[in-house]
Amino acid sequence: MKVLVTGCNGLLGQKLCALAPPQIELFGVDLHSPSRVLPQEAFAAIDLADRESIIKLITKIEPTWIVNAAGYTNVDSAETERDLCWRANVVAVENIIHAARKASARVVQISTDYIFDGERGPYDEEAIANPLGFYGRSKLAAENALHSSMIEFTIVRTMILYGKANGVRPNFVSWVIDKLRRGEEIKAVTDQWGNTTLADELAVGIWKIVEKEALGTYHLAGREIVNRFSFAQAIAAVFELDGNLIKPATTPELRQVAHRPMNSGLIIEKATRELGVDFSDLTGGLQKLKRQYCP
Repeated sequence: MKVLVTGCNGLLGQKLCALAPPQIELFGVDLHSPSRVLPQEAFAAIDLADRESIIKLITKIEPTWIVNAAGYTNVDSAETERDLCWRANVVAVENIIHAARKASARVVQISTDYIFDGERGPYDEEAIANPLGFYGRSKLAAENALHSSMIEFTIVRTMILYGKANGVRPNFVSWVIDKLRRGEEIKAVTDQWGNTTLADELAVGIWKIVEKEALGTYHLAGREIVNRFSFAQAIAAVFELDGNLIKPATTPELRQVAHRPMNSGLIIEKATRELGVDFSDLTGGLQKLKRQYCP
């Protein structure tokens, strides 16, 4: 089976490549070269918003599945860089759909809890979307493009992704660890709730979808729903750092540009039942991560 992973240099992309089943013939694309995880003969530097380039590549590879782990994820910057966000999150997906139709490939699209408004979380797969910000609207538009595409696809919604990989932008956990190791105070909000998700476990869940040829929508996220302050305190405890440096705050105090779903969270019962995946709770996921920091 041939699988093309887009965004293979990102956190999730690197985990997908590292944890791919041995029978998978793996290919990767990313905006920038070289690949951090794949041999150069299995990698191409491509802008997914360039339809001609992605069609040419997918027609050449003829993958069975395309796992789209690429995308624009800076929630606040999306409010001012709307064209860039739309190009990466919507135009790129439309191009992948077009190429997948030509190659008879299935698509796994990574989506987010930000398609919900956070008024009545946690959410199951059938909950009504109502995004608050432009990032969430772009991800919902990508989901809608797949629903109207007439190709076979799976939408994977996740949230608060963390992990350790080479050369990736900071995530919440790596940011907290770096700040506390330098002895700096940080603020973490008590009023934003959601599942904390270890990237390694998300990658395993995605490979289960490919293995089982599971189509539709699945929520793949950590087992426990907590607020960001409790998350930061747990990070400090597991990594033996000074939790007194973590100060509670509310979302209005941080003056974040984009509106965020406050009472969010994803119900993962469908994934655990149908895919047989097992996600860690808050402390369990952080302990697995600690072993990667301190093997």
